[in-house]
Amino acid sequence: MTTIYKICERALWEEAESDRRLVGSPADLRDGFIHFSTAAQLADTAAKHFAGVSGLVLIAVDAEALPPHLKWEPSRGGALFPHLYGALPLSAVRWARPLADEIDGRRPFPELEP
Repeated sequence: MTTIYKICERALWEEAESDRRLVGSPADLRDGFIHFSTAAQLADTAAKHFAGVSGLVLIAVDAEALPPHLKWEPSRGGALFPHLYGALPLSAVRWARPLADEIDGRRPFPELEP
């Protein structure tokens, strides 16, 4: 079972819980897909796109629950990143937890599943 991760602002997650689906952040909507990361990619994603941002939520998603709309596509440095073309149904979410704020420029993460 493959777990992929989404970092989002708390307000966006609360809206998704109400709607029972996540349509994505403004950047996701601009790009036409919801950006996800693997466990190995997550720290770099947080540093690049969420540096200095607080009030975040980390969402763990069952990748196998998303086909055929989940595509693995090259991005940073040619690495394959999971992109979801469509809304994320909350039925695919394993868990969602507040993400710790940065401490001295580094963000601690909970133990992640590969």
